[in-house]
Amino acid sequence: MADDVLGDEEEGLDERRVEAVLDAVDARDAARLTALLDPLHPADIADLLEQVSEEKRNALLSLLGREIDGEILSELSDSIREEVIDALPPEVVAEAVRDLDTDDVVDILEDLEAPAQAVILSALESADRVAVERALSYPEYSAGRLMQREVVVAPEHWTVGEMIDHLRSAEWLPDQFYHVILVDPRMKPVAYVTLGRLLSSRREIKLKDIAEDSFRTVSATEPEADVAYLFNQYHLISCPVVDESDRLVGVITIDDAMNVLDEEHEEDILRMAGVGDEASLSDTVIEAAKGRALWLGVNLLTAILASVVISFFAKTINQMVALAVLMPIVASMGGNAGTQSMTVAVRAIATRDLTARNAARVIRREVAVGAVNGLVFGILMAVVTALWFGVPVLAYVIGLAMLLTLMAAAFGGIVIPMALERLKIDPALASGPFVTTVTDVVGFFAFLGLASWMLM
Repeated sequence: MADDVLGDEEEGLDERRVEAVLDAVDARDAARLTALLDPLHPADIADLLEQVSEEKRNALLSLLGREIDGEILSELSDSIREEVIDALPPEVVAEAVRDLDTDDVVDILEDLEAPAQAVILSALESADRVAVERALSYPEYSAGRLMQREVVVAPEHWTVGEMIDHLRSAEWLPDQFYHVILVDPRMKPVAYVTLGRLLSSRREIKLKDIAEDSFRTVSATEPEADVAYLFNQYHLISCPVVDESDRLVGVITIDDAMNVLDEEHEEDILRMAGVGDEASLSDTVIEAAKGRALWLGVNLLTAILASVVISFFAKTINQMVALAVLMPIVASMGGNAGTQSMTVAVRAIATRDLTARNAARVIRREVAVGAVNGLVFGILMAVVTALWFGVPVLAYVIGLAMLLTLMAAAFGGIVIPMALERLKIDPALASGPFVTTVTDVVGFFAFLGLASWMLM
């Protein structure tokens, strides 16, 4: 009875529904499982498949049988999709993707082995199969892989009335489209018209007279990250894709562009944390450990370098134990300040707000921010140190060291990502260990060096 209430009143994926689904799986009750999943959006079902264990996931898929929806496969994360497809009979997968747009089919196929690709391709209609094969021929992570072939076009000389009559009489149209693309006789896109302008204009008006100013095209070989940037920068809803001869070959819509942006942001976060750009909660222990081991090793080397700097001042530390107590404070403040500047820099590079033209101004700004914070927290820590240890000179040392460390951290946090970008190295991936090294080395050297000079 509780499941009936869920099915009638709640359409979202919450804990009660998840538990009810798992109970249905355990009971091998396919009818009950289907009733629980029917109200859910494909994205919610994909989330459910990602949240449960591999054992429960395979049991659920076996109960669903041939009722798996292609939209569910397209919504799954890459780390899970291949596993789900492997758990399904090839003919079930082929039937599921038959009604998907070509861009979604390409997204599914590009992660599969050739035999599995062949099974799915053979199930598609000939026109769709050719379109998908053509898309797969473009470089990975390019606009050609991202686009869909389902496009609504019209000759540039048509009127609003002619276009509306055509749309009404067409036997097939894409499930979703936002623009009518105007083309010349050589199939080169010259403009586009939004559906809103089309429906609100008089029949005799020429389509080219109500075309949008935002029109632009992208090459099929252009990196998808650049395409996503264009959508975000110029507030595009869709964008025609052209081949090397500038002929129309497809269109990219805003949902696909936003997916790319989300993936880019997710990869940056994961890379900055040193866990790999495809880390997932579904990874095995070995996969997760391997993904993190590389940068843990790099961090170990940088930590050894910082320890070498400390070893130069071993005698100084032995003569005043308070230095050992205060060192972690300087290092921690420098590390946090460096991470703050680095995060700002990596994000600005990704959005193309940080360029060679404004680099000097941004560096000056970050160093000034580091100086202000260094001065404030340096004075605060100097007061704490004087009250704590009763050694005025030690208070001066840590205050000055805090100022120098936060300035160096701010400088390193902005310059290192820029240098890595210039060297064609992803700053989100490699900045962290280098910034940490700079802040630790400078922090320890400044603090212990000043202590050796002023106290000994």
